[in-house]
Amino acid sequence: MCSMDLSRFPLDTQTCSLEMESYAYTDDDLMLYWKEGNESLNTDDRISLSQFLIQEFRTTSKLAFYSSTGWYNRLYIHFTLRRHIFFFLLQTYFPATLMVMLSWVSFWIDRRAVPARVPLGITTVLTMSTIITGVNASMPRVSYIKAVDIYLWVSFVFVFLSVIEYAAVNYLSTRQERRERELRERLPCTCGMSHPGALSASYSETDDLCAAAAAGYGVMTSLGNGEKRRETMLLQLAMESDQVTGHVTSSYDSAGIDTHAIDSYSRVVFPGSYVLFNIVYWSIYS
Repeated sequence: MCSMDLSRFPLDTQTCSLEMESYAYTDDDLMLYWKEGNESLNTDDRISLSQFLIQEFRTTSKLAFYSSTGWYNRLYIHFTLRRHIFFFLLQTYFPATLMVMLSWVSFWIDRRAVPARVPLGITTVLTMSTIITGVNASMPRVSYIKAVDIYLWVSFVFVFLSVIEYAAVNYLSTRQERRERELRERLPCTCGMSHPGALSASYSETDDLCAAAAAGYGVMTSLGNGEKRRETMLLQLAMESDQVTGHVTSSYDSAGIDTHAIDSYSRVVFPGSYVLFNIVYWSIYS
């Protein structure tokens, strides 16, 4: 008889028993007992189980009562079995970990490369779903959560969050580019930057604005045309434009959001969190 508790599967240890008793003779006719206790049993080292390792076994004896016939001697052998983990490491844990690590590759891909990052995220999510389905298909239908379920579903959440992270980065990047185009269209001068908007200020106002922008922020333009410097330049030019033309503008709240920083933080937060989860998981279930 082996009543298994799979809450720690596949890192579980099971206790099974073998029962022996007489069918026709009661304890008045036949007495059964272990002559030397646990030493009465010997195991052959050449015999092994495919999924379990026999850690220990112990012997006991009890009396069993049947109302129709009487008392019978019953011998017990209790086996302590520990499941081999190597098979599940190769088939479940390693593939799930590799899928999570593969989802982190998108953090190093340029945010504008939508055809590269979106299929990568979808592929990892679908692969994790296939792994979870395959594991549950070979398991008994139990009503409680197993240890392997916790690992797989947490890994699935990490993969899914990597897709959500890119969705947020793409949304913020699109919003910033839209705000940037709006600012360019409202600028009274180009100052070396091309934009489709028409010039609304006079030539004298335009020259004064360009001169002020170049004097106050010429260092930025000389350092390069990076995205952060361009956004800061556009913000300052918009502020100068409001002072010269008298227009009132809304605050450019997206100027302080750096979408590259989100990917940079994700490169550290996601692996660090997953490593911490693995430390806690294996310390609890090992």
